[in-house]
Amino acid sequence: MTEELRDEPHEVGILSSEVAFHGIVWDIVADRFAYGDGELTRQYLAHPGAAAIVALDADERVLLIQQYRHPIGERDWELPAGLLDVEGESPLAAARRELAEEADLEAGDWQELTAVHLSPGGTSELIHLFLARDLRATGTSFDREGEEADMRVEWVPLDEAIRAVVEGRFRNATTALGVLLTAARLRGA
Repeated sequence: MTEELRDEPHEVGILSSEVAFHGIVWDIVADRFAYGDGELTRQYLAHPGAAAIVALDADERVLLIQQYRHPIGERDWELPAGLLDVEGESPLAAARRELAEEADLEAGDWQELTAVHLSPGGTSELIHLFLARDLRATGTSFDREGEEADMRVEWVPLDEAIRAVVEGRFRNATTALGVLLTAARLRGA
């Protein structure tokens, strides 16, 4: 193949769009659009996007949080992350805010790892992954509510986190991708 494969934008004519269900955090939208010689209707979760952070300390340990996630009925291990729900806020600014809110940390070095669609057949979510280094405590602590009130926080050696992903013990897609991309970045890939 002579060209590099990559995802590419493709616009369709939206004939109608309505909120089929209005939720607390996000909505389910029904779009009717022209495609090929006909029309299609698709429903999807309209998502504002998110930012996730691989916080890596000087000993190459990754900060992971464990919290309850009701849709899967599990307390899964995750990277600090949050919604892009502040109007006009950049993904990097959201990542900085979320690292402070969820882990009481700030970082002196930020690198963008990637941005990915986690489930493009069912949601518009685009999550931006960042590597944060040169970490230090913010000196303040945020009040955490709901599922965040009883979060566990662990510093996990990067190699151990990689093993947990490969062995299927960590099944959160954002965590898996962030850990693997961080390992690749550190190894010069």
